Amino acid sequence: MTAVPPRTHTPTPGQTVGPFYAFGLQYPDMNQIVHPHSPGSLVLGGTVTDGTGAAIPDALIEIWQADSDGTIPRARGACRRDGHTFTGFGRAFTTDEGRYEFWTRNPGAEPGKAPFFAVIVYARGLPDKLHTRAYLPEDEAALAVDPLLAGLAPEERATLIASRTPEGGLHFDIRLQGEKETVFLDY
Repeated sequence: MTAVPPRTHTPTPGQTVGPFYAFGLQYPDMNQIVHPHSPGSLVLGGTVTDGTGAAIPDALIEIWQADSDGTIPRARGACRRDGHTFTGFGRAFTTDEGRYEFWTRNPGAEPGKAPFFAVIVYARGLPDKLHTRAYLPEDEAALAVDPLLAGLAPEERATLIASRTPEGGLHFDIRLQGEKETVFLDY
């Protein structure tokens, strides 16, 4: 019986996400939850920045949402786009300037809750994904009684509420840390 030699190398440390995660995650029209310029469509976009305000050029953003009537899409094949089916799910990579963009429509909400997009952020340097929400800005009464928003300080709440653009789209910036850091959810 041969003796096992002593270990001479230390184990490889764990790795954070990226920047090579694009392989296998991309698919055609992945940022088009609805077909561009279809009735009710709008652009949801923003910038992902670090604690110093510098753009994150290689983040991946996913959104999940209810349809305009508040129903959750349950059809299989959310990664296959046919040009007319609302899937409720999309992915977008950030540009060199940290910008992301989705074609979607306003989500509806359950009674007693404000309508929102569930947002997931993947980026290098993050040991795990980050979860947050982007709320629609219009219904102040619903925002005031939403269970998540009601438990936050006003400056924290402000990081979760998108703003309406002059074109009718939505603008939602994501700040990973530092002053005005986006509120992230613990799952």
